[in-house]
Amino acid sequence: GIAAIYGLESEGSRHALAMELVEGPDLSEKLAAGPLPVAEALDIALQLAEAVESAHEKGIVHRDLKPANIKITPEGRVKVLDFGLAKALADDPADSGIDPAMSPTLTANMTMGNVILGTAAYMSPEQARGRRVDKRTDIWSYGVVLYEMLVGAGPFHGETASDSIGAVLHKEVDLNLLPPGTPPLVRHVLVRCLERNRDVR
Repeated sequence: GIAAIYGLESEGSRHALAMELVEGPDLSEKLAAGPLPVAEALDIALQLAEAVESAHEKGIVHRDLKPANIKITPEGRVKVLDFGLAKALADDPADSGIDPAMSPTLTANMTMGNVILGTAAYMSPEQARGRRVDKRTDIWSYGVVLYEMLVGAGPFHGETASDSIGAVLHKEVDLNLLPPGTPPLVRHVLVRCLERNRDVR
C-alpha cells in the first residue's frame, strides 16, 4: 500500500528518486464530489491502515497523511505517497521534550521560512504544538481522513492554517454528522483516533 521507490539518481548536487507511477485519482479528487459510500470508505480505510501499519513496523512516521497523499488505482487499490516529511521513530525514551525538528514553523534548507511542517487540518495536537511525534500522530491523521471520507468535509478545516490549528487544538468533533449507516465500531475507532490525549489514543 505504499508507492515503491525503484532507484536513486544523482547528477552533481542534484538528487532524484525514481518512483512508481500510480495511476488513478487521489482521495482529495474523489472527495471533491462529496462523501463516499460507507462501504467504499471503509474499504479504503482498511487498506490505508495496513499501509500505515507497514510503515510503522519499519519505524517510519509519515507525518503528513491527507487525502492528497492517498491514491486510488483503477483496480481500487490504495497507495500512500509523499513520505517527504516522514521521520524515523526515536528509540530513546528520554527524548520526550520539544523537538525543534517537529516545530510547525521550522526553517531549514529544504523548506521555506515559517512554513508549517505538515498540513494544518490533518496535524495531531502534539504536531501542531511542535512536540515530538510518534506513530500516534499518524493515527490522529488517519482518523481525520476517515471522518472526511464519511462526512465529505474534514473536522478541522479553517479559513487559514492558524484557524485549522486552533480547531485541531480545541474544536470538538461532531460525530452526529456521520451517515446513519456508519457502524458503531467505526464511531468507536474515530473517537479513539481523534483523542487529543495521545496516551489514550
